Amino acid sequence: MVKFDKESKEFEEKVVQVNRVSKKTKGGNKIGFSVLVVVGDRKGRVGVGLGKAPEVQPAIRKAVSYAKKHLINVPLTGTTIPHEILIKRGAARVFLKPASPGTGVIAGGAVRAVVEAAGIHDILSKALGTSNQASNVYAALEALKSLRPREVKEKNQKEKDHLEKKEEKPESKEEKAEEKKEKIKKEEKEKKIRKPKAEVQNAVK
Repeated sequence: MVKFDKESKEFEEKVVQVNRVSKKTKGGNKIGFSVLVVVGDRKGRVGVGLGKAPEVQPAIRKAVSYAKKHLINVPLTGTTIPHEILIKRGAARVFLKPASPGTGVIAGGAVRAVVEAAGIHDILSKALGTSNQASNVYAALEALKSLRPREVKEKNQKEKDHLEKKEEKPESKEEKAEEKKEKIKKEEKEKKIRKPKAEVQNAVK
């Protein structure tokens, strides 16, 4: 029993959305429920599950079971995320931005559920697309999945800057020499064209 209690406290479960689904059958309408649940350990692991069943409780159990099997690891920097990110998933667009300690979780209901379950205590967010909670939950999960640790982010930025500097490097000696040769050839051609004109003018005088 002690082990069971520990396992049950390891993850926090939050029901985000409950939909009543009706399906027409030969014997009449078949009623069921679709439940969206967010599961997290508040230590950097979070998952989302969707469960369907004729009753709410079995649907929640299915959703929780699926979410626990599909957890993702979120890289954290203290109590916030390592960098800002904007993710578009379907009609949903979610923007996440790191915040200083003490800011708290500035987020709507759907995004807040995912962020808090992941163990993020300071963050700024904005849902820019649809108001559909399920879409925003999946977009927030995708955003957290796309985050990279600060060290990796800095390394990628350095590599990018290095490549840009390479492209902006001055031309090589060979290229400069070729350019000089072309300039000299052009100048010689212009001189040849100018000489006959000058001779004609002197002859007329």
